[in-house]
Amino acid sequence: MKAKARTIRSILWAIIALTVMSSCNQQKDEENISSKAVHMKVDSRPVKAELTAPPFVPKPVGNRAPQKLIVDMEIIEEEGDLADGVRYVFWTFGGTVPGSFIRGRVGDVVEFTLKNHPDNKLPHNIDLHAVTGQGGGAEASFVAPGQQKTFKFKLINPGLYVYHCATAPVGMHIANGMYGLILVEPVGGLPPVDREYYVMQGDFYTKGKHGDPGLQPFDMQKAYDEHADYVLFNGKVGALTGDGRLTAKVGETVRLFVGNGGPNLVSSFHVIGEIFDKVYIEGGSATNYNVQTTLIPAGGAAIVEFKVEVPSNLILVDHALFRTFNKGALGVLEVTGEENPVVFEGEVLEGIYQPEGPTIQKVPVETVAEAPAKVLTKEEKMELGKKVYNTSCFACHLPNGEGLANAFPPLAKSDYLNKNVDKAIDIVLRGLSGEITVNGQKYNSQMPAQVLSDQEVASVLTFIYNSWGNNGTEFTEEQVRAKR
Repeated sequence: MKAKARTIRSILWAIIALTVMSSCNQQKDEENISSKAVHMKVDSRPVKAELTAPPFVPKPVGNRAPQKLIVDMEIIEEEGDLADGVRYVFWTFGGTVPGSFIRGRVGDVVEFTLKNHPDNKLPHNIDLHAVTGQGGGAEASFVAPGQQKTFKFKLINPGLYVYHCATAPVGMHIANGMYGLILVEPVGGLPPVDREYYVMQGDFYTKGKHGDPGLQPFDMQKAYDEHADYVLFNGKVGALTGDGRLTAKVGETVRLFVGNGGPNLVSSFHVIGEIFDKVYIEGGSATNYNVQTTLIPAGGAAIVEFKVEVPSNLILVDHALFRTFNKGALGVLEVTGEENPVVFEGEVLEGIYQPEGPTIQKVPVETVAEAPAKVLTKEEKMELGKKVYNTSCFACHLPNGEGLANAFPPLAKSDYLNKNVDKAIDIVLRGLSGEITVNGQKYNSQMPAQVLSDQEVASVLTFIYNSWGNNGTEFTEEQVRAKR
């Protein structure tokens, strides 16, 4: 018996050793891929990258050599449908939510031009998670309305990556639809499949409740509290249903490139009526098999593959199911073809699939009074105000308060601010839009409302008014509360 136990222990240790060696070898292989990619030669002849709107993807890379890819993308701020009867001003990469799908391979060099349409109100940029470099390209691509920026990078890691706007406040830009996917295929390309689709989840926050008609403004407080009114696939309730449904035929293998723009919520992605034969975990090289539901973090992605065996309407969901049946995260993959009673046989009723509806139960809760905040000295307000400014304001007005020519007015030596001290609090709390004149120059941009405490508002305004040659006004929390 002792000899048998020793033999079993030896076998177990051998298995553990082989597993560790395999893991180490896989890690070394991945590191070698990145290292080799840096030095891969690239065909110097530029090729314009194919960009596609969701749910479609560009054609596979295949076994081609590395190329110089030219990516030309325009940022467009435009009104569109959030749901039937509900309108929203989306900020988009390429005119769609999510933005255009980009497809390349390890070793490609990408020359990326980002254009900000002259009719837009805000500056934007792009952070591509596939980029190794400062800010994922964000600093190199910060662009005002009517301007464009070009930067260059090499794709050195295979995988499926999110890109998004990274202009402050970053969460607001993402929440308004500024995200998409870039696929970096490995050497030799991904294995061929019959169908490929692009699906990306995002959470949206509106002033009105879910389903309230008309043009709905973005609600910063709800976004801050992570109370989403809509959780959507491809930017609209029903985007992947009806005429927008995905399709496949019995016997085909389907590959879904699934992303999650967030900005806040994690997706529990599931297809009702199917099992994922293969999942590229978090869009990387590691794979899992026979998976029912896969987690996709905000700012993350996954690739799922499955063979469709029987005709059916497969339902794409976030398995946090109130999001699906009450907030919109629902899509359909219609599979047509011959029945296969060996796999599934049952009574199929013809009818309309009805979601559960938007009714929300309310439970009363006891409110607890907050303790009063400490009263700050002017010096403490200046210190806090500087931190708030460098978090929320500097992207548009720059660290020195000089603003951005023809786009965002200066705060330094601003005649507009110094003449409108009483209005300053309203501007921070409620935002400002429309044409104004500052230091003799006209500006017609948009200042979004800021979600700040009374103390933070008083502090940031005290910092601004006591910096860059302004008139030295000190603001109090009582003034801010009165304006609320």
